[in-house]
Amino acid sequence: MRIVALGGTGFLSSAVVEAAREVGHDVVVVSRGQHGAPPREDVTWLRADRADSDALAAALAGIEANAVIDSCGYSVGGARAAASALAGVPRYAYVSSISAYRDWPPGPIQDEDAPLFTPEDNPEDYGPMKAASERVLGGAVHAHGGNFLAVRAGLLVGPRDRARRLTRWLERIASHDAVAVPAELDQPIALVDVRDLAAWMVSAVERGLDGPFNATGPHGMTTLGGLLETCREVVTAAGGRAAVLVPVPEAELLAAEVTPWVDLPFWLPREVAGTAWQVGTDRVHAEGLVHRPLAESLADTWAWMRETGLGEDPSEADPVLMRLGRA
Repeated sequence: MRIVALGGTGFLSSAVVEAAREVGHDVVVVSRGQHGAPPREDVTWLRADRADSDALAAALAGIEANAVIDSCGYSVGGARAAASALAGVPRYAYVSSISAYRDWPPGPIQDEDAPLFTPEDNPEDYGPMKAASERVLGGAVHAHGGNFLAVRAGLLVGPRDRARRLTRWLERIASHDAVAVPAELDQPIALVDVRDLAAWMVSAVERGLDGPFNATGPHGMTTLGGLLETCREVVTAAGGRAAVLVPVPEAELLAAEVTPWVDLPFWLPREVAGTAWQVGTDRVHAEGLVHRPLAESLADTWAWMRETGLGEDPSEADPVLMRLGRA
């Protein structure tokens, strides 16, 4: 197959390029070139702004594509541009988000039939933008008789992740003697390795799958405590010294203006944490999404961080413990 990869240089989009090439597909990367080159040289690289329909059409003139994997849709205007230039491609996969669901968070989301944000919601906000982009692209692709795959992705982890979520935890655990963690470590966490999701999307367009899929890990695959202990094991296995975890009650964290998710990634207040990770994934797992062990995802991420220098934190003490007056 010839697959057009919109993006091709970011976290998920570069994994898509790798996955498609690994199984022998011809890949055409379309990006602006502002974030470097694609991850490998055996692809065709076309420079264009995916939000500019004329530029996109001009760049792809003469390219006969069998599928599109769109991993960089961050505006409804970009979706309209891609629909104008690429709706005639018979198989189109768009990376949406579980944020497209109107009631998430807090959830739960039973399955893909849960209500999305509507056209009346503000398309400048992330969730409504993803829902609107699904409608724009899906309507255009189906109008041309093609198959449209809406990949409602959850929390992504893995090498090349610069979002400062998992990487922040690994960095803190490897850099300090002790780090503050929420006392409520039993809250569930669901995530998916970016490489597993990319491989599944390539397989999905090969098979011509159609419709929405909640693409994340199963509810209960681990807990926040399990994730952090695995971070400690990974750091230790690589020859480092892992920090002691210092549990701090939620009330104390909030009183010190420690912000959930921002200061302590993956931590959600108790009234949200119980349901936010309950996203039905039966459909995507029935269609073949598989997950590598969590320890492998974390070990590979930590190895990449050490290679790039991302895991170096020069501060003397954990900043959250310092804010709490416990350092």
